[in-house]
Amino acid sequence: MIAPASIVKVGRRARRAISCSYGQLRRGPATRPGLRILMYHALGTPADGDFLGIYSIAPARFETHMRYLVEHYRESLVPLEAAALSTDRFRVAVTFDDGYRDTWAVGAPLLREMGIPFTVFVCTGAVAGQRMGFLTSDELRTLAAQPGVSIGSHGASHVRLTECDDRRLRDELVDSRHYLEDLCGRGIVLLSYPHGAVDRRVRDAAATAGYQIGGCSRFDCNAVGRDPLILCRTDIWADDDISVFEQKLRGDWDWLRWIHSDPASCSGC
Repeated sequence: MIAPASIVKVGRRARRAISCSYGQLRRGPATRPGLRILMYHALGTPADGDFLGIYSIAPARFETHMRYLVEHYRESLVPLEAAALSTDRFRVAVTFDDGYRDTWAVGAPLLREMGIPFTVFVCTGAVAGQRMGFLTSDELRTLAAQPGVSIGSHGASHVRLTECDDRRLRDELVDSRHYLEDLCGRGIVLLSYPHGAVDRRVRDAAATAGYQIGGCSRFDCNAVGRDPLILCRTDIWADDDISVFEQKLRGDWDWLRWIHSDPASCSGC
């Protein structure tokens, strides 16, 4: 995962200046072709462990983002599980990590009204343990039954999977998948790696556990040929106004992909 602390310490103005310069230097179409996966977390309530204050977006700002998507990219909006990497045509998928209750209470009604499909990656231990601020089992079941909603795993206990031994790794992947399948009454093939922690061993374990699509935390757009179990995503932060949101959609912030190695190309990142 790109360490948010190292990015935030650069400073808001500096980050934006770099992105503006990168956007001006970048050649090609207005938007980088491929599948752009947006990654959100909380909508207004505190995000777990968010010491930097970047992962809880005000509902009004989130609504502004979504209305911009509908106005400018409606034909590009796709469900994540249907977004096969068979074309370089620009497409956008909306995802949420962790499974906060506000995804159901705030995000889902707005997205349903706008006709935007979205995916929720759920930390099943938070649901099963009835942790404050996270979805209840009944809310998750209701959410999963709504049209346009996809459910995926975010592990059982939100640990870094790269730090798990083989047995713990299997349990994190398999137990969370089975929990969601039993609760939602559907097959679960989508996965988001907690903390973005994935390497080839974790990727292969996810495939063995039955997952078909996996999202990491590396900034980039996904072109044809990208491993579907290590898809890049674009992190959306609390201070992303509409101009930054537009830049991130275009690819002007994709310079962040160079901060860390690509987990799709190394065994121990």
